[in-house]
Amino acid sequence: MRPDLTPDPSSPAPASHKLWGGRFAGGPAPELEAVNRSIGTDIRLWPFDVRLSKGWARGLGAAGVLTADEVTVIRDGLDRVASRIGSGEQPIGSDEDVHTFVDRLLHEEAGDPAGRLHTGRSRNDQVATGARLWTMDAIDRLLPMLTALMQALVEQAESQIDAILPAYTHLQRAQPVSAAHWLLAHVWAFQRDRQRLVAARTTAAVLPLGSGAIAGSAFAVPRDLLCDELGFASVSPNSIDAVGDRDFIADTLYALTMLGTHLSRLAEDLILYGSSEFGFVRFGDAYSTGSSMMPQKRNPDALELARGSAGRMLGDLTALLVTIKGLPSGYNKDLQEDKRTLFAAVDGMALLLPAVAGSVATLTFDRKRMRAAVSGGLMATDLADYLVRKRVTFRDAHGAVGRLVREAEEAGVELWDLPMASFSAAHPAFEGDVLEELKPEKSLSHREIPGGTGINAVRAQLAAAKGLIAS
Repeated sequence: MRPDLTPDPSSPAPASHKLWGGRFAGGPAPELEAVNRSIGTDIRLWPFDVRLSKGWARGLGAAGVLTADEVTVIRDGLDRVASRIGSGEQPIGSDEDVHTFVDRLLHEEAGDPAGRLHTGRSRNDQVATGARLWTMDAIDRLLPMLTALMQALVEQAESQIDAILPAYTHLQRAQPVSAAHWLLAHVWAFQRDRQRLVAARTTAAVLPLGSGAIAGSAFAVPRDLLCDELGFASVSPNSIDAVGDRDFIADTLYALTMLGTHLSRLAEDLILYGSSEFGFVRFGDAYSTGSSMMPQKRNPDALELARGSAGRMLGDLTALLVTIKGLPSGYNKDLQEDKRTLFAAVDGMALLLPAVAGSVATLTFDRKRMRAAVSGGLMATDLADYLVRKRVTFRDAHGAVGRLVREAEEAGVELWDLPMASFSAAHPAFEGDVLEELKPEKSLSHREIPGGTGINAVRAQLAAAKGLIAS
């Protein structure tokens, strides 16, 4: 549970523990303190601020700034700080940000050596490092959730390989496909999202600590040692860039925006398919809600929330890009806003992914309704392909089949209900076996090309998807 970060107005004002202020004759105005105070947001960085501070103490020891005993005192003190915060220790009114909060507690736990810890570092490289560590951890938490959703789709696909439903273009019935083929289409979209999240994590795994405020630390702290201890993949090459770089957050928000978009598209499919007008799927009770007025209702709220949340994630990405687009190089206080958008997007996705995965896992499919929706007109392309196999040009085949479709529509019948005379009149290459081409199963059998909806092609696709999930 997050602590209550609102100071008690009836309590005496605590002594200030600011990390700055020596050059000022007086304290900041209350109005400035109110807008400048970020502890309500960046408190979530505390585990990573403690962790990077322990690393920095070790680095200062290697640089000869701290003695071995001081390093031990500070690192042990930070462990006790972590224990206090983890047990519910709350910030006080003078803790303007997480760094001040941790530093104040460290002084209580470690005494005078704590005053040496901030040597050679700035809150600029400190917050950049903490935000990167938080982002890496967040992506590590989200990836298994996304994989679980992909697994739910794959398991449903495995049971629906031979089920047939219409595929849609322009939301009009287009051609018959395996239900598994449709389900796997979403798996491949989510696989791209997984790749984007992994790439965003790679972007985040660059260590800024040691960059100082903007020019780099004046002490020879071994940054490779910090890199290894904190789990980064590389060290930032330029201190000016390092403290102002928030590309890793933009990359993460873009990956989450695309994931939110794909969740929305899956949700839209399922919401449509679960409606009475389609009736292809039924939502599980555990992931449905009812109506306060209409007893018969079964509402797919988790899916609707997933569809609605995509816009908010796009807004988070846009907000960050607008913030950073006009900034000069180096650190600027505008970047205090970066964590609001990052935290909101990650929090939202952490709620959505399990709910959508559960909704998918508890779906039941109505094969009869799906199959009944595969009308004869959906095999019109197959009729044209039939003529092409008899050396008719596709242009002529398209025209001949179009005339048959118009005749069937005017007569109010399906293509397979037309007499053979109609086929012969449309084109002399039509023969008695043409009716076989109007079977959905036959349509699928022609599409065994890799990536197609033929049963064997879908089985191969399913095996590939399983392999991705297992990797």
